[in-house]
Amino acid sequence: MYLERFRDSEILSGLAEKIKKYRFDRAINFMEVCGTHTVQIHRYGLKDVLPPNVRHISGPGCPVCVTPQRYIDLACAYADEGFLIVTFGDMLRVPGTRSSLEKKKAEGGKVEVVYSSRDAVLLAEKNRDEKILFLAIGFETTAPGIAATIREARERNLKNFWVLPGNKLVPPALEALLTSDVKIDGFLLPGHVSTIIGRKAYLFLEGRVPSVIAGFEPVDILYGIDILFSLIKDGRCEVLNAYGRAVREEGNEPAQEIMYSVFEVCDSEWRGLGKIEHSGLSLKDEWKDFDVTERFPVDIPEPVEHPGCRCGDVLQGKLTPPECPLFGKACTPENPVGPCMVSTEGSCSAYYKYG
Repeated sequence: MYLERFRDSEILSGLAEKIKKYRFDRAINFMEVCGTHTVQIHRYGLKDVLPPNVRHISGPGCPVCVTPQRYIDLACAYADEGFLIVTFGDMLRVPGTRSSLEKKKAEGGKVEVVYSSRDAVLLAEKNRDEKILFLAIGFETTAPGIAATIREARERNLKNFWVLPGNKLVPPALEALLTSDVKIDGFLLPGHVSTIIGRKAYLFLEGRVPSVIAGFEPVDILYGIDILFSLIKDGRCEVLNAYGRAVREEGNEPAQEIMYSVFEVCDSEWRGLGKIEHSGLSLKDEWKDFDVTERFPVDIPEPVEHPGCRCGDVLQGKLTPPECPLFGKACTPENPVGPCMVSTEGSCSAYYKYG
């Protein structure tokens, strides 16, 4: 009953009509930076209510999509070394330079899909003769759980459990986007990430670009867009929270404490955006024994992306998926060329599925 309010057709119609009436004297680009927003906007046809001169673009909000080619190649290399690779499902089919985890599994490699990082610890405890490698990817949303998992592995004295660090931080990516050549008039900020880091983490955007934190139900998204358009219309570069039922000013401080008890900030490579300073998480020195690259370093050839894939440009908002020459032709969900078509939160996947 509670969520029905956020799908109420009468409320939706009122918000849609209000949004349609906005008029701007110039072309407007607004970007959502959350894979769930990407999917919901397309699933519910919310783009149809936008005024004619407003363009919606998707940013680097899909954690699988922004994971660089080198990371996939490393995961495949560790599969070849006999590790049992434990991963979230979307990573399975992401093409690396020469293979994918799906292909490695088909060839006899040991690959398990889990829904929680803690499942990897339980696997390690039940299979102490196996070398368990968990692929630690995601934004601030998954990092606290992964940190708690690593702490539990130490408490259980597991000597056969490691992670391949790959978590990323959203605010530095927003900063990188603002200094790029992509014109962004407003951000629809991610709800899940914001529950962890809070509104204050985005204060660097104030005075620069209007930004609104939004939830994920249709009413949430239209409500967030309405507030964002009002800010743009009035020329107010503020950061507002339209997801108050889940996001607090300071965020989830216990989750932050757990995250930074194990991880520390580092520079990180993003697909499409390149290396961004202070945008990743690496294990602190006292936890380095869980970093597989420290314990079992491997050499891999220089990563190479498919020459025709424009996933990197899609992640920067430089083009929409249908503008990629491979979209819907050489690249489909059944035969993906890039991660944006693989992940359920990828822009290309959302465009293909919902049109």
